[in-house]
Amino acid sequence: MSEETAKDTHAAARYERFGTLPGRIRFEDMTTEAEVDPGGTGAAAYDPENSWKFYSCVALDLGL
Repeated sequence: MSEETAKDTHAAARYERFGTLPGRIRFEDMTTEAEVDPGGTGAAAYDPENSWKFYSCVALDLGL
C-alpha cells in the first residue's frame, strides 16, 4: 500500500468517524443581556446581619 493511499484511507476513516466541524457560532448568540437593579437593592444587596452565614474560617470550624 502506497503512502498516498494510506493517507487517503486514514482521512476517509477520520471523516467517517468525526464528520465535519460544527458551524461557527455568532458572538451575539453567545452573550445575554440581563437587567440589573440600579441601586443595588434586592437579592444582591449586602446584609451584615447575615454575612456570618457565608464566612468560613478553619480556626472557627475547629473551635480554636
